[in-house]
Amino acid sequence: WLALLAATLYLAGVWRTRHAGKPWSPWRSASFIVGTITLAVAFAAPVNAFAHHDLRGHMLQHLLVGMFAPLGLVFGAPMSLLLRNLAPARARATVTLLGSMPVRIVSHPLSAALLDIGGMYLLYLTPLYTQSIATPWLHHVIHLHFVISGCLFSWAIAGPDPAPHRPRWRTRLGVLILAIATHATLGKLMYAWLLPAGTGASPGEIQAAAQWMYYGGDLAELLLLVALMQQWLRERQRAARGKPLPAG
Repeated sequence: WLALLAATLYLAGVWRTRHAGKPWSPWRSASFIVGTITLAVAFAAPVNAFAHHDLRGHMLQHLLVGMFAPLGLVFGAPMSLLLRNLAPARARATVTLLGSMPVRIVSHPLSAALLDIGGMYLLYLTPLYTQSIATPWLHHVIHLHFVISGCLFSWAIAGPDPAPHRPRWRTRLGVLILAIATHATLGKLMYAWLLPAGTGASPGEIQAAAQWMYYGGDLAELLLLVALMQQWLRERQRAARGKPLPAG
């Protein structure tokens, strides 16, 4: 229901934007809708049942919720759409909020990576995962954390929405490479040491889930890397167009 609400609000914003004569990319709309569909699939009854009884199902749900859905949502540029539909005073206040020190700290690529990848280490290398199985509210909080942290990380690295004081692309590339390495390392630790412990899952099930994390995470991070490189290329093209023509 939350995914449906998000999609409805987004499409209403697109309608208002176009009704006001302002352009809006259909690719942005498609990206956001794909993100909401991914969330809906992740929380659908069959996937929920699979995740509850099998660690591989949990890993599939984690990948959809924490890595693939955030890509679709972030590249739908929902904040830009919101700013186009706000009154000027409220839009300025929103931009000021985005540039405030707390938001700048949390949205720095290093901070976002720590919340996102660090949260995975905490979940799988401690008893937190086994506790979440028996504690419904903790289970829901963990899912919410991964949706938010996944969106924050994608936005910090290559999101199209306004991000005042965002570091240069070299810093973001370095953080992304570090995140890819630490995520892959977690998958290898899970595979080698049969983690998380205490789940009752067989070694084969745990190792299969670790492989899903390893290769699924690589795919999501590759898509984010491609988006970052596209941003860099557009910046180079804009800089080249802004240069004066050579004499003669």
